[in-house]
Amino acid sequence: MGDNEQKALQLMAEAEKKLTQQKGFLGSLFGGSNKIEDAIECYQRAGNMFKMSKNWTKAGECFCEAATLHARAGSRHDAGTCYVDASNCYKKVDVESAVNCLMKSIDIYTDMGRFTMAAKHHQSIAEMYESEPSTLAMSIQHYEQAADYFKGEESVSSANKCMLKVAQYAAQLEDYEKAISIYEQVAASSLESSLLKYSAKEYFFRAALCHLSVDLLNAQHAIEKYAQQYPAFQDSREFKLIKVLCEHLEEQNIEGFTEAVKDYDSISRLDQWYTTILLRIKKAADEDPDLR
Repeated sequence: MGDNEQKALQLMAEAEKKLTQQKGFLGSLFGGSNKIEDAIECYQRAGNMFKMSKNWTKAGECFCEAATLHARAGSRHDAGTCYVDASNCYKKVDVESAVNCLMKSIDIYTDMGRFTMAAKHHQSIAEMYESEPSTLAMSIQHYEQAADYFKGEESVSSANKCMLKVAQYAAQLEDYEKAISIYEQVAASSLESSLLKYSAKEYFFRAALCHLSVDLLNAQHAIEKYAQQYPAFQDSREFKLIKVLCEHLEEQNIEGFTEAVKDYDSISRLDQWYTTILLRIKKAADEDPDLR
């Protein structure tokens, strides 16, 4: 055990001693609240010592203790901050403990009407859950809650960022209707801003691919509708690719479909999300061409 850990353990013992003194009759008469403040300081210093030793679990425990004492003393904002500190430590070793701490801080901030803070913490939870396929559904829930709070605080840009994540993961989980609805809403919202207008092209492209995953005819109708909403979309490589893919699927020309995707990818690199969706479309057409 290193020096920092030894010091941290001593500070924890000191904090517990101060709390025991505070519980006594004389302690409550003479400076009970000061003892709590002293104990909080000991726990926070111990937490930082454990952080230096990379003992993330013990560091998290110390910050949780400090948070509980802050809450007991009526310092809700400080309690919320300590829960966030605890979460940042736990995040390195135990996602569930990190999430629990952030949920406690969210409860405090929503009760205080600090919805932007609560939204940011829901976003952090969503980011913790998004790395594992088994927890993607929970990631979606937290991104939706974050977006809801951001919208309530008129932070439309932050809300849209969260909703785009929801759409991305909804499509991955094959909930295409949900993804389409979000991409279309965010595209329409982007068209209202001269700065964001250009990004509508990407959202329409993603929505069209989701349509194509469900039904060819719907995809054809959708891109015509998008071109009316945003005439510049019609001149884009994305529009042309979707149009060509629709034609190849109608003709059941799987080789042509593959070549069109390769040609596009050689100029504009397709990320994993696009390749996953396109492979699903190709596989579906391959297995059951009559559906197209």
